[in-house]
Amino acid sequence: MDLRSIPIATMDGTTTTLAQHADQVVLVVNVASRCGLAPQYTKLEALQRTYGDRGFTVLAFPSNQFLQELGSNEAVQEFCSMTYGVTFPVFDRVRVNGRREHPLYTELKKTPDAAGKAGRVTWNFEKFLILPSDETLRFRPRTEPDDPAIVGAIEAHLPA
Repeated sequence: MDLRSIPIATMDGTTTTLAQHADQVVLVVNVASRCGLAPQYTKLEALQRTYGDRGFTVLAFPSNQFLQELGSNEAVQEFCSMTYGVTFPVFDRVRVNGRREHPLYTELKKTPDAAGKAGRVTWNFEKFLILPSDETLRFRPRTEPDDPAIVGAIEAHLPA
């Protein structure tokens, strides 16, 4: 399945795809407001502000898969905006593992991490960097958004 053609729901209920970001470097992250890793929102927003004008975007997908997300899209949106000043798109809540996982994550999880391991999303804030060539890089939850491997890959694939 073509990753960029998978339908995804926005918080307001409309449907879109990643095709609108075809020429961009995209960092897809499953997020959760009550997770101990939620402070990563600050670094995700810093990436957005640093590279957004050059063809980069963060796309956040709230998930209650690990029982740490707020109960409604409105609550998630308010949390992201008020607590972290998030300006990047935050989508409808999704499941990242299991029988009812979102098709986007079914495809993303085929990507191995640096250790060569693909499969289940292990926790909140797992990151998938989708390059304009459709190559995908995977970074596990404890890898901070400003990790040199992530920043280097972003910079290497953006116009000067």
